[in-house]
Amino acid sequence: MSDGRHDAIARGWEAVVATARRTAAEGLVVGTSGNVSLRVGDTVLVTPSGVPYDRLRPEDLTGVDAEGNQTFGTLAPTSELPLHLAVYRNTDARAVVHTHAVHATAVSTLVAEVPPVHYAAAMLGGTVRVAPYARYGTPELAANMLAALRDRTGCLLANHGTVTYGTTLDQAYDRTAQLEWLCHVWLTASAVPGRTPALLSETQLGEVREALKGYGQHG
Repeated sequence: MSDGRHDAIARGWEAVVATARRTAAEGLVVGTSGNVSLRVGDTVLVTPSGVPYDRLRPEDLTGVDAEGNQTFGTLAPTSELPLHLAVYRNTDARAVVHTHAVHATAVSTLVAEVPPVHYAAAMLGGTVRVAPYARYGTPELAANMLAALRDRTGCLLANHGTVTYGTTLDQAYDRTAQLEWLCHVWLTASAVPGRTPALLSETQLGEVREALKGYGQHG
């Protein structure tokens, strides 16, 4: 492996570990739940199965190819590897974050779509869908997730958690945080006795999606 590729893999693994630790530090996962991955060239770096994030070291680097064959490391990849690979095969993702965030998971047990109570839904492509339940680590779960992700960059997995992706780990993580926040807002508003939260229309979300195209710093 060339020095340039070796450095890119090492930096990528460092970023994967940092993001995984951030999900734990900010309460989006408990124990060894959830997982994080990053595509570097033809390699997918992914958190290993059953290892607390605070114990991961540089030498624990874990990577697979597009078919899931292990190419780096000796630790077994996350059991949710089929989910991560399905995202990479079917989208332009460079990074994927999966969590068991409390409010999002709670909402996944209540509705088929996250009610659009705030325009933050537009940051994920529109009203966020809930993928039907299937056991973790199965092709069925990956297929359900892909259907829920159509034209979206995030979804909920029923009775399970969240999946978001992006062109960078920071973007994927930020989308997870936005999704968890959106679910928290809806649950909070729904808890007010005798009141029903006002929701945004698809037209209103579409206007936000257009406005977001010019959002932020340019040049």
